[in-house]
Amino acid sequence: MDRIEQLEERVAHLLRAVDDLSDVVTRQGRELDRVLRLVHLLAEREAEREEAGGSPEANVKPPHW
Repeated sequence: MDRIEQLEERVAHLLRAVDDLSDVVTRQGRELDRVLRLVHLLAEREAEREEAGGSPEANVKPPHW
C-alpha cells in the first residue's frame, strides 16, 4: 500500500469512530434528559409531601426490628 492509501484508510477508521462516539453522546444526552425529568418530578413530589405535613412513617422503625 502506498502512503496515500494508508492515510485514506486511517481517515475512514477515524470517521467511523467519530460517528460511533456521536451516537453514544446523543444516546447519553437523551438518557440524561430523562433522568433529570425524573429527578425534577421526585423533587416536586417530595416538596408536596413536606407541605402536606411530612411523612411521620419515615421516622418509625420497621416492624421486624
